[in-house]
Amino acid sequence: MHIAKTYTKSTTGLFLFLSTLLLFGCSSDSDFSPQSGTPGGTDPVAALAVTSTAPADEATEVGTNVKVVAVFNKAMASETIDGASFTLQGETETAITGTFAYNPETLSATLDPGPLSNDELYTATITTSVQTDSGESLQENFTWTFKTSDTIDETDPTVASSRPQDGGTDVALNTRVSIVFSKAIDPKTVTSGAFVLSDDESVEVSGSLRYVNTTTVEFTPSANLAADTAHTMTLSESIEDIAGNPLGGDLTIGFMTGTKVAFNSDAVDLASAGNYVILAKTGVSTEVGTEIIGDVAVSPESRTALTGFGIQMDASGKFAESSLVTGQLFAADMTDPTPIILTTAIADMQLAYNDAAGRLDPDETELGAGNIGGLTLSPGLYKWSTGVLIPSDVTLSGSSDDVWIFQIGEDLKLEDDRSIILSGGAQAKNVFWQVAGEVTLQPNTTFEGIILSKTTIIMKSEAVLNGRALAQTAVTLIANDVNQPAN
Repeated sequence: MHIAKTYTKSTTGLFLFLSTLLLFGCSSDSDFSPQSGTPGGTDPVAALAVTSTAPADEATEVGTNVKVVAVFNKAMASETIDGASFTLQGETETAITGTFAYNPETLSATLDPGPLSNDELYTATITTSVQTDSGESLQENFTWTFKTSDTIDETDPTVASSRPQDGGTDVALNTRVSIVFSKAIDPKTVTSGAFVLSDDESVEVSGSLRYVNTTTVEFTPSANLAADTAHTMTLSESIEDIAGNPLGGDLTIGFMTGTKVAFNSDAVDLASAGNYVILAKTGVSTEVGTEIIGDVAVSPESRTALTGFGIQMDASGKFAESSLVTGQLFAADMTDPTPIILTTAIADMQLAYNDAAGRLDPDETELGAGNIGGLTLSPGLYKWSTGVLIPSDVTLSGSSDDVWIFQIGEDLKLEDDRSIILSGGAQAKNVFWQVAGEVTLQPNTTFEGIILSKTTIIMKSEAVLNGRALAQTAVTLIANDVNQPAN
């Protein structure tokens, strides 16, 4: 059994720029708004989702003394987490009645079931009766399974990896400290006192702690670290795994900062290409059932390359409208100033692609050998020389200001019924997918972010995009929802 899906349907260049401003300044047509952004100017809001569990889905040889944990992407109303909304059922047993706890700092719910049976297949379920603080519910039940062993778990957790690595040098001044444990950690033990970063004079560094998933914790300093300075992250033995096993004493991770700030955290500047939810060079096609929020444009092709929209030209000749689009449609053969505006937008799209492709010093290279299904990814720069396949949900966990850039050397494919999930306040407008090949979003998928494709973007039936589709050839839609994030 796989984890159930819960996320369903955000000297020449200067001349062109000044010319555009002059043309706009002379225009009295208030209905013309190719640079107006999203109608309403609001981001699509990520749906409530479970982003991580412990034990993991389909885990085996699980100790009979574990707690069961679910991590959410939003703050929950604790009173909605109880025996009706969080259940655990053995294959040969009645439903287990345990104790429940919600931790607002880690956005996690924990069920302590007491001793579990040996060699039993258990199904955990988070039902649609759980709610966020604002009253939002899951759109469908979320389930996962695990099988126990015939003994309790008495193995202490350890640090499997960290970023920066222990002994690292020339670390960026704006680094985050990310720790991956060998086992799932009890969220109630993830506290500020258990994760302490200090400098070489034992001065504690202020910052915030985030429970990224059940095995990963991240510390973000509130300001840049001191340059050319030794730092130590101390992990307290009070940290425990979900079976109650502590770290084997305090552990430390030491690293030395350099003198530079990592600039990979800067968002890609879309410039005027960011005025469109869909922008393509050779065509945009769709079928009935598509709903688009934002402006759509094609250039240097004419309006005949906007197929399936049933477009109606505005009397000004500067743009068209469609019942499928909450926004306006533009093509290179429309009345001035549309052609020059689109020429600039296409150039900006290519510059944005080159910017994303040219970022150096990736945080991860060839992650998962191109298969990133099931992962929770922190902000950063990720690079593959190959294509990337996403066969199961991927979570992007970070704050509203964090940036992800994915450099993909070949094709990108999101498999049927799978989702990109945003957690911790992450925003689609700060996620950039630079793809040298074709992008395919299979049926019933939900994708988050700005797609910068050197070739084609294809969205299959009922696929949802919260972001932008910017293609250097064509965009193909089949009854899709496409929602533009705010600039």
